[in-house]
Amino acid sequence: MKLSDFDYHLPSELIAQHPPSDRTASRLLHIDGLTGVRVDRTFRDLPSLIGAGDVLVFNNTKVIKARLHGHKESGGSVEALIERVLDNNSADSHKALAHIRASKSPKPGAKITFTKNGLSVTATMVRRVDDLFELHFDQGFSGNVGANFGMEAHRNPSIYAVLEAFGEVPLPPYITHEADAIDESRYQTVYAKHQGSVAAPTAGLHFDEAMLATLQNQGVSLAYVTLHVGAGTFRPVRDDDVSKHIMHSERYEVPQAAVEAIARAKAVGGRVIAVGTTSMRTLEAASQSGSLLAESGETQIFIKPGYTFKTVDRLITNFHLPKSTLMMLVSAFAGHKNIVEGYRHAVESRYRFFSYGDAMLLERQ
Repeated sequence: MKLSDFDYHLPSELIAQHPPSDRTASRLLHIDGLTGVRVDRTFRDLPSLIGAGDVLVFNNTKVIKARLHGHKESGGSVEALIERVLDNNSADSHKALAHIRASKSPKPGAKITFTKNGLSVTATMVRRVDDLFELHFDQGFSGNVGANFGMEAHRNPSIYAVLEAFGEVPLPPYITHEADAIDESRYQTVYAKHQGSVAAPTAGLHFDEAMLATLQNQGVSLAYVTLHVGAGTFRPVRDDDVSKHIMHSERYEVPQAAVEAIARAKAVGGRVIAVGTTSMRTLEAASQSGSLLAESGETQIFIKPGYTFKTVDRLITNFHLPKSTLMMLVSAFAGHKNIVEGYRHAVESRYRFFSYGDAMLLERQ
């Protein structure tokens, strides 16, 4: 298939710029991949569409404040977007890979100083890693220590302490306002646990604690996997021959508890429901042997039409960018024709699109 097969016209006013008043207040477009039937619902209808014995699989990654503003020794401004924390399992990691925007790219050895609220911290650009820059942050802040930072964190801050002190929520490029306190809360799932993403697993933004409790009370299992979403999720596909596209690499983990929850669901005829494309990619990456394995590693899995799904039966997801790999993923899952017609219907019906927008429930074709 060609890139143009995954294009559609989206009026800019349908791109949601802010979250709804309540997490569960979104609309829900239900598309049956077998029949092509679609039904307009609300997200609050979801518990009535999921049965006892089913399992919902969530991505419990946590969005970090990955966007930093600073300056070079020459005074030139720099914007850094942390793509990945290195030595992620180490509590005192000081290294990260970042995208850098500056008038001139920093060279190895260059110092970049980031400042905010009377504090400053300096990072050294060590080397280029493809289109990224490896930064090593100094082990200490300068200036007045804010109330949120103890003296030990001030002397020897981990990369996460640096990001908390100096960073901003990395809202997607199609959201045009600066991140504020509302975004810090709402561009994060209620079950976020493991730090490492620079973009939210947005299908999960529709769930609140009350809905999770309702689902559990009616016999639905909740399972958790982790995939740390990189900025590459917004990378455009540039070749019209989509088979030539190379996916960015992302870290993932499928714990044994998730494997066992899915096995129990399948044993009683329950359905495996991935909450978001990141959960889908994680489960399918760990199923390449033919059965789901508890494992961790890196994945570049590219799910496009023709892919044979091994684990997931249903998908809850938001609406995706035209010509994106995620449009290809949902087309592979629910059928290209069904998705094309579903998106046309969503535009005509004035659904809200992308991260803060409405949701879909897709049945596998």
